Amino acid sequence: MKIELFDDVDSVAQAAAEAIALSARRAVAARGKFILAVSGGRTPWVMLRALADREVSWNAVHVFQVDERVAPEGDPDRNLTHLRESLLQHAPLPPGQIHAMPVEAADLQAAATQYARALQEIAGSPPVLDLVHLGLGPDGHTASLVPGDPVLAVTDRDVALTGVYQGRRRMTLTYPMLNRARQVLWVVTGKDKTGALRRLRDGDRSIPAGRVQREEALLLADREAAGQLAAGHGQGG
Repeated sequence: MKIELFDDVDSVAQAAAEAIALSARRAVAARGKFILAVSGGRTPWVMLRALADREVSWNAVHVFQVDERVAPEGDPDRNLTHLRESLLQHAPLPPGQIHAMPVEAADLQAAATQYARALQEIAGSPPVLDLVHLGLGPDGHTASLVPGDPVLAVTDRDVALTGVYQGRRRMTLTYPMLNRARQVLWVVTGKDKTGALRRLRDGDRSIPAGRVQREEALLLADREAAGQLAAGHGQGG
């Protein structure tokens, strides 16, 4: 895992946007399309807004969700709401190439299977993401893979449902899907992440984030999140 530290949240978001744009250009050149999965959070919305200004072959981009809360369409809790606001209003991405998790469905198990099929249609069988963007919770969760949830043990499905976490069930990509990605991009900001970030750096598999593959991983963090890690790490460029 490569780690780059920055002075503030905006610098992290800008660097993340540049990393995604570079990955997109390489994927389109190699395979004719770029398949990205995005997590939620405040910094990622800044990242996506910055990405909209980058040189990207938007007609060749497909955006999937890493996870989503079970809530009505347009709900401010929905990652999709912010994803559309950040990208569709600023980048010429065809609206049909944002692939929303169908969390409004009456049968959520069938909806998870449907989303897995959508991934296969775009990303092959088994589906492989060019880049998956992940965040990190203070409790060490990533995506909606949270401590103690049975979803952590799912190995036979690429998309699954969680129990209730912070008041809502979630649909999430599982470890098999995340660990097939060609590249993992961690974006971590805020001083409440310091402990979890240290454990992620150390490969601590007792936290959910620690079980994501590290071979092709880039972690971008601000100095508040890095804490003592900041010593010895210069600002990335």
